[in-house]
Amino acid sequence: MARKRLELLMGIPVLSITESALGLASALIDKKAVPQRYAEDASHISMATVHGLDYLMTWNCKHIANAQLQRSIGVICRNAGYEPPIICTPEELMGV
Repeated sequence: MARKRLELLMGIPVLSITESALGLASALIDKKAVPQRYAEDASHISMATVHGLDYLMTWNCKHIANAQLQRSIGVICRNAGYEPPIICTPEELMGV
């Protein structure tokens, strides 16, 4: 089963961790859009944003796909010069 999963991932690009992404993740935490103890969530958002992805799909509805946080995440990203991706669950993206 693990081998099949790895085969499915072949060809999907891996995003590089950049200083810009690290800085944006820090801003998301500093401005309290994402709690400090969930720094990995801030990193996911910042990586998708800095790399210009259209969508960030996640089942993490506590700190990433959270409608109450979307506005502040968007403001912080735009103030840093980036357009944030649409953050949604796979079901939302597929219209289920």
